[in-house]
Amino acid sequence: MNLRTGVFLDRSTVDNGDLRLDALDRILPEWRLHDLTAPEDTAARLRGANIVITNKVRIGAAELDAAPGLKLVAIAATGADNVDLEAARERGVVVCNVRDYCSDSLAQHVLAMVLNLVTHQAFYVNRARSGEWTESGRFSLHDQPIRELSQLSLGVIGYGNLGRAVAARARALGMNILVGERRGKSPRPSRLAFMDVIRSADVLTLHCPLTPDTRHMIDATVLGAMKKRAILINTARGGIVDEMALANALRNGDIAGAGVDVLSQEPPPPDHPLLADDIPNLLLTPHNAWASITARQALVDQLVKVIRAFERGTPMNRLA
Repeated sequence: MNLRTGVFLDRSTVDNGDLRLDALDRILPEWRLHDLTAPEDTAARLRGANIVITNKVRIGAAELDAAPGLKLVAIAATGADNVDLEAARERGVVVCNVRDYCSDSLAQHVLAMVLNLVTHQAFYVNRARSGEWTESGRFSLHDQPIRELSQLSLGVIGYGNLGRAVAARARALGMNILVGERRGKSPRPSRLAFMDVIRSADVLTLHCPLTPDTRHMIDATVLGAMKKRAILINTARGGIVDEMALANALRNGDIAGAGVDVLSQEPPPPDHPLLADDIPNLLLTPHNAWASITARQALVDQLVKVIRAFERGTPMNRLA
């Protein structure tokens, strides 16, 4: 297969200059590397390409039509909602993704959020640095409740590789694991009904894809059914949670806290409901639970394997 030119549309979403890209460089005679690509520039940058790598840049029918020589779209992520798979099939363009590269990174991020929230570390760090500890006259401040993981149950919605990785680490810390079925589905063997987990979990962590069935799966009704001292963690997709409902639940004390790594719009607009400065007990990180150096290097290494497999005529991780 005569493949000469590749385009990476948004390399900076993966590489901060700290990864080894030499194996990727050697695959093709020519690579055109772009840190980011605006939607209006995508079609022009695809012209003449045989292979394109995209993380989050959208590729639809119009972009595919601009690149008649395109043979492979390699998605530098597991989620594929940014590529029109049907349009690719119609044009004979193969689409592949990368999988199972960031379980350790994401699992430690989830547990870091849980530990910070159950120990109120951000609250206590601020009190120590502000001088409140110095002025208290006491050797120890502990008026915000500090809970132990061994006394808590972790509800997991979405029990694929990521959900299992989180559950294994939580179990090692003594947590009781409750694996829940998705909302509106009859529970499979070894899983509990969705609302049973919602009502029982001290910590609820989400690891399911965003689909029409899971959009706003966590809404005001679900948040209202959770324990008052419960914590919600979302490192899956922002649209799974009704973000305004979550902001209100935290303000009203309906749940005790939340750790959120993903939003429905990224980057978020300044008026996003979870960016308001009056929301208590919210840890918000910029979609980087997956992004350890080790995980990002594993992603690049898997992209190399994806392209090599395509060259051999045996595509791996094929979606279209």
